[in-house]
Amino acid sequence: MNLSLSDLAPPLRWTSPGQIAPIAEEPQLPEAWWQAIPLDRVCAIAGTQAVASRLADLSVAFWGHLLLGDILPLLRFSDPAEAERTPEMLGKDVVQKLYGGVFDRLLEPAAVAPVPARQDKPLPELIDALFGALDDRQQAIARDRLYAADRATLDELAQRFSVTRERIRQIERDLRDHVEAWLAGPDAAALVAHVAWLRGRLGSAVPADDLAAAVPWHRGDLRTLGIPAWRFVRTLLTGYEQADGWLVAGGADELREKTRQLFADGPHPLGEAVAMVTQLGVREDVAERWILAVPQLRVLDQHVVPWPRSINEKAEAVLAVAGRPLTPEEIQERIGEDYSLVGIRNQLTADERFRRVDRNKYGLTRWGGDEYLGIREMIAREIERAGGEASVSTIVTNLTSRYDVSESSVRAYSGGPGFERTQRGWIRVAGTSPTGESEPYQPRKDVSETRRSFRSRDGRWWHRVDVNAEHLRGSGSPLPTGFAAYLGMAPGGQLTASTATGDVVISWHNQPTMGSIRNVLADFKASEGDHVFLTVSDGGELLTRHLPAAATAMPPLNRALYLIGYTAPVSSEAEGLRLIGARIGLPETATREEVLARLRERGDRDILGYLGG
Repeated sequence: MNLSLSDLAPPLRWTSPGQIAPIAEEPQLPEAWWQAIPLDRVCAIAGTQAVASRLADLSVAFWGHLLLGDILPLLRFSDPAEAERTPEMLGKDVVQKLYGGVFDRLLEPAAVAPVPARQDKPLPELIDALFGALDDRQQAIARDRLYAADRATLDELAQRFSVTRERIRQIERDLRDHVEAWLAGPDAAALVAHVAWLRGRLGSAVPADDLAAAVPWHRGDLRTLGIPAWRFVRTLLTGYEQADGWLVAGGADELREKTRQLFADGPHPLGEAVAMVTQLGVREDVAERWILAVPQLRVLDQHVVPWPRSINEKAEAVLAVAGRPLTPEEIQERIGEDYSLVGIRNQLTADERFRRVDRNKYGLTRWGGDEYLGIREMIAREIERAGGEASVSTIVTNLTSRYDVSESSVRAYSGGPGFERTQRGWIRVAGTSPTGESEPYQPRKDVSETRRSFRSRDGRWWHRVDVNAEHLRGSGSPLPTGFAAYLGMAPGGQLTASTATGDVVISWHNQPTMGSIRNVLADFKASEGDHVFLTVSDGGELLTRHLPAAATAMPPLNRALYLIGYTAPVSSEAEGLRLIGARIGLPETATREEVLARLRERGDRDILGYLGG
């Protein structure tokens, strides 16, 4: 015998020698003995059971998910039933016993009775000899039903040969038995060895076309049946499933799931990912193609990433691969699918996995770092860090060096509502001085206590407008004083916010009033009953987000979340209440009763009603 153990057990050729050696080492044998020395010599030195034990150890350690018939193909002929089971199912002791039985039969001395010499034939001729001994009817059933691409039905064949369906079924069964008996005999030994070699070449998953291209004669037709030879050989590869253009050992769904689980913890460089997939028995030269064929995986910038249906998780994968903050436009481009920029912005703002780190850039929260809160809020943060007051120049230097904001904007906000000068010319947050100096306007209710005002994750407060006929006709509408004061306004003041279709003026005489937003509503094709959330950016731009009227079948908790502008699914009422509490200025530790009480104080009766309060 001139076959090594790796010739008989294909996974030994897939797996790294560095992984095999610590388990397979034998003091009496040289390095890499499993591929360097014929099996009969190895067994003579170390013992058949020792070799079977080493192969069983490797099977349990690395190939527990594979069928035994894929690890040691000769088992498919000696123990067909056990060959369809896995090491995980049987355990090491049973697997060792099965392997030892194969090796014992393989190495047993040849029979004393002389065997007539037989001239070797090309494999296609061996197969033709098998079917050439059949009559015309048997050949037709083999050609048109057993091995056909489009199988003839029992009724069609019964009608053609003027017999019953059951007679055709019986002939078909007899044909299968005939082929199996032939495969178990000496005439088929060369073909059996070829099928064992094929299993090693194909691995656990391979494009189906590779079978036809494996050897030249596979593409030729069998003379007796007039079909491509590979189609007959395919039926001998028991345990392989054909799915979506792939031949997969075992179940295709199972191997896909095992592949997905390899990358559940996030991105892996492509080279590393290919090595990981080869541990599942996939050949290295087709591993990348297999990864691309697995749903919910994607190769992105030379990394393999999980790619589920959620836009949030796709954005997370894009940022994880980039390793740096990106703009929503860059994230949209890298996702490369039909997601709107507005939708991506909404998810980046609403999902706690993301953090706004600059005026138009988002990163992953787990990266840490300061959150961008808007110029006014960041000036207040700088003052707090400086101990309560700071020079405008220092604030300008700190903010313009870290964020994409202009010096003029920082200086303008520093001199605006919310800040005041100290005696030495620095600034502090208005209302923090104990000297009794004149205080800026303080509304009766802070924005966090103001009806229909909600804070997004980037720190901005938004006001919800419930669209009615007056809005659609172009009438102005009142704004709550708490929200107007948040925008930096005071009685007698005026604020002009720009939009793509013209300016919107917010004025404060007897009460804050917002001018017509009809053009904004027209852009959204808004209807009565829809919702528009709006605020004013640091640069004076009117920012808007439109939500159509909620579907009547929407569950109450989701209706409540919809009214705060949150549209993603939630796993429980507790999560929903936590989100609502955060949007109305409460800490994450707020109880259900505290959330409901704050909603009552604010006057958000619509939300309260959906929460059963």
